[in-house]
Amino acid sequence: MTSVTLAPVARSDAAQLIQANINSRYYHAPWARPFTDMDGFDAWFRELGSGINVGLVARDTQSGGIVGVTNLSQIFRKGFQNAYLGFYGMAGYARQGLMTEAVRLTVNYAFGDLALHRIEANIQPENVASLALVRRAGFRKEGFSPRYLKIADAWRDHERWALLADDWRS
Repeated sequence: MTSVTLAPVARSDAAQLIQANINSRYYHAPWARPFTDMDGFDAWFRELGSGINVGLVARDTQSGGIVGVTNLSQIFRKGFQNAYLGFYGMAGYARQGLMTEAVRLTVNYAFGDLALHRIEANIQPENVASLALVRRAGFRKEGFSPRYLKIADAWRDHERWALLADDWRS
């Protein structure tokens, strides 16, 4: 039996997601800055309608509470079949293995439903919990990207981790 359900985000998730992000904003810092108001949700939700981004909400199967969010962004097709994985958990569900389960379900969705070949996750080297999570999910480190992404008004170094569909199947 799974502890987490995963579903594409819906507009009806807005209020609960906003509140969960507000309640977890100190837990997310300094790694992520998810939206904390309706304008932020609307901007994120609009990007999901482009067809190149997928936002998924992970919920605890017993309480229905939001465990976290996973994103597959910049989905490339044709000869690449790749997406970037992003994720963040909520403070109230931390250290229970639920985000590991959510990421595994996201990987299943990406390789199964979306028929992708590769998923890449870029994580700040100091974010030990997220690095351990992708390791548990089967990702392997491919490299280091200095000043890769701008987060909280500063360019941050990232480690590049990836998982291939072939490795996931075996």
